[in-house]
Amino acid sequence: MHSFQSFSNICRLRLFLWALLFFALMMNNANAEAAKNFVMKDLAGKEHRLSDYQGKWVLLNYWATWCPSCLDEMPDFIELYDKHKTKNLVVLGVAVDYKNEREVRHFLDDMLVSYPIILGTPKIFAQFGSPSVLPTTLIYNPQGKLVKIKRGQLSKQTVELIMLSLPNESIDILSP
Repeated sequence: MHSFQSFSNICRLRLFLWALLFFALMMNNANAEAAKNFVMKDLAGKEHRLSDYQGKWVLLNYWATWCPSCLDEMPDFIELYDKHKTKNLVVLGVAVDYKNEREVRHFLDDMLVSYPIILGTPKIFAQFGSPSVLPTTLIYNPQGKLVKIKRGQLSKQTVELIMLSLPNESIDILSP
């Protein structure tokens, strides 16, 4: 009788794990769908949707004014955006952990940031999640598919290598 109970407990555990896996996959698909249809308004009042950028790479970069690595990568993002904005790349910055909008605007003026900046809000984090590391960059291919999440600093050279890859290709050149 004891072995039958053990078998039964194992079956229940397996069923529970399958249900948990199914739930996790459904939540992941829901988050991916929400991100695919994102709507964000930048500091200039312009709305941005992923669907607006079909045919372009999209870099969604989480950053903060106090983050040294964020500040180090910003000049590369400015250069990339200025070079590619009319062709095949969009950079969207999401400011996180800030005191107020004025602080962010002052910082952007000092850094001469040319790409659109969005203030991170609970609504934004509900669409993409909150970053656990700063900087964090979400990279979408020209078809609008999220192909990489890069935690930590990202260089101009790495972004340009990504842009040379085939649009549906798995991107393994970045460390996790």
